[in-house]
Amino acid sequence: MSETGSSPLNPVSAAWNTVASHDTYEEAQAAVDLLSDEKFPVEHIDIVGTGLRLVEHVTGRLTKGRAAAAGAAGGAWFGLLIGLLVGLFTPGPVWLGLLLGGILIGAAWGAAFGFAGHAATGGRRDFASTQRLVASRYDVIVRGGHAEEARTVLRRAGMSTTP
Repeated sequence: MSETGSSPLNPVSAAWNTVASHDTYEEAQAAVDLLSDEKFPVEHIDIVGTGLRLVEHVTGRLTKGRAAAAGAAGGAWFGLLIGLLVGLFTPGPVWLGLLLGGILIGAAWGAAFGFAGHAATGGRRDFASTQRLVASRYDVIVRGGHAEEARTVLRRAGMSTTP
C-alpha cells in the first residue's frame, strides 16, 4: 500500500495513471524498456495484465510407458545428484561407481513411481500439457506523479499512449 491507500490491484486510484495499453506483454515490456533507456525512474512503473485466461497447451498423449520414462529421467537426475554428493566424500576412483549406481537406482525408482502414479489416475488424464496465464491487455501504469513525463517520452518515440 502506498501513502494514498492505493494498491497495484486498484490502479483506478489517483496515485495510479495508465500511460499506455498494449495487446501483448512484449509490447508493454518494450515501452518500459524505452522509458528505462531514457533514464525515466522505472521504479514507479508497473505492468498490469487484465482479462486473465488460463491457456493449457496439450503437448501429447501420456501413456504408462511415457510416464515411466519421464519418471526414470527425473529419478536419474536425482540419482546423479546423490551420487555426486556422496562421491565428494569418497577417495579414489570409487566415486565413478557411486555416480553410475546413483543414476541407475534413481532411474529405476523414478520409472516405478512414474508408472504407478499414472496407473493410479485410472485414465482420467491421459495427456501431457503446459499451462500459462495470458492477459487480454497489458497496461503500463506509472505512480507518483510521473505519468505526464512517461507519456511525453513514449510519444516522442512514436509509441501510443492513453490520455
